[in-house]
Amino acid sequence: MPESDEIPSNDVPRPEDRSDARMPRWLPRAMVLALALVACFQLATWGFHQLITLLLNVLIAFFLALAVEPAVDWMAARGMRRGLATGLVFLGILVAAAGFFALLGSMLAGQIANMVEEFPQYLDSVISWINNTLHTHLSRVQVQNNLLKSDWLQKYVTDSANNVLAVSATVLGSLFNLLTVALFSFYFAADGPRLRRALCSVLPPHRQTEVLRAWEIAVAKTGGYLYSRGLMALISGIAHYVLLEILGVPYAPALGMWVGLVSQFIPTIGTYLAGALPVLIAFTVDPWYALWVFGFVVIYQQFENYLLQPRITAKTVDIHPAVAFGSVVAGTALMGAVGALISIPATATLQAFLGAYVKRYEVTDDPRVHGRRELGVRALARMRRNLHDTQPSAPLEDRKADGTPAEGQDAG
Repeated sequence: MPESDEIPSNDVPRPEDRSDARMPRWLPRAMVLALALVACFQLATWGFHQLITLLLNVLIAFFLALAVEPAVDWMAARGMRRGLATGLVFLGILVAAAGFFALLGSMLAGQIANMVEEFPQYLDSVISWINNTLHTHLSRVQVQNNLLKSDWLQKYVTDSANNVLAVSATVLGSLFNLLTVALFSFYFAADGPRLRRALCSVLPPHRQTEVLRAWEIAVAKTGGYLYSRGLMALISGIAHYVLLEILGVPYAPALGMWVGLVSQFIPTIGTYLAGALPVLIAFTVDPWYALWVFGFVVIYQQFENYLLQPRITAKTVDIHPAVAFGSVVAGTALMGAVGALISIPATATLQAFLGAYVKRYEVTDDPRVHGRRELGVRALARMRRNLHDTQPSAPLEDRKADGTPAEGQDAG
């Protein structure tokens, strides 16, 4: 048989090479799984952004339910149904809020009416000052005509008319969110035991104990925070009301309530922010009255920080003022006004819950612990000197006249 002249080529793939070059069987499944995970993540992100308002409302409702739960439990323990007890508590909150806004609204309406009535006098005094200072010849009629015919005023009126629908939608949305918070908080407070039982039914026994303990701490801290702040707001409001009534400042009840609420629910600087409004209104009566009100606000802040607040909040929310202010700033940065409202009770709850798992040791009686660094340094130097004096030294007969060791002795 004649030999073939063809030379076997190495480029022809062998069977084993073709099997190695084939795509792995797990790769398509991995790619499909990766795409499915990306799609699920995108869907979850979209759903979270769509439901963020509802989640914030539920969070506010939960903390509000924690705040009213002690009062509901107290009435339920005396034979009242939890639904009726919760309704009475929320009715009291509604009446108090309506009274506050009614007083505040009457104050603002009265101030606006006074400003409208006295506006021509203010305008005449301003025009007179400008004419005397700049040697001009302006008149009230000329200024009013120029103001009414100005482009920016017409543009402002047009924009306001176009934004009526947007403002109405915002108001309706706020009312809907308020009703949502009230509904969820009512259910959370009225069905608190059933909600805890449903939550614990899906957890093992040791987890149930931790959840119930965390829930109890949250109820105690949230309710204690709101009740203690409410008591201090009442004391602050009465004190400022008495001062404003003595000075004859108008709308003293509404201003007292304003100072009490704003000063207590905005930590550290709330008193000064709340006191700005009474100072301005007192200034319209008499500039010296404004100075008296400002001095009283400063003095009362010191009285509250060093005497009143430590006694009221010692057993409810024992949290440092700096930590409280930092938690409010952080909560505002994360969730806006909602974070500012719930930041302090949430921080107090977390602090109390973690305190049970942190092991503490007794602090040594060192002067530096009390801030006396110089005494601590002196005590340390005295201790080193005593240790140095107690070390064994060379015998006197083995030393030279100049105090150095004799020959044959170590220098150390």
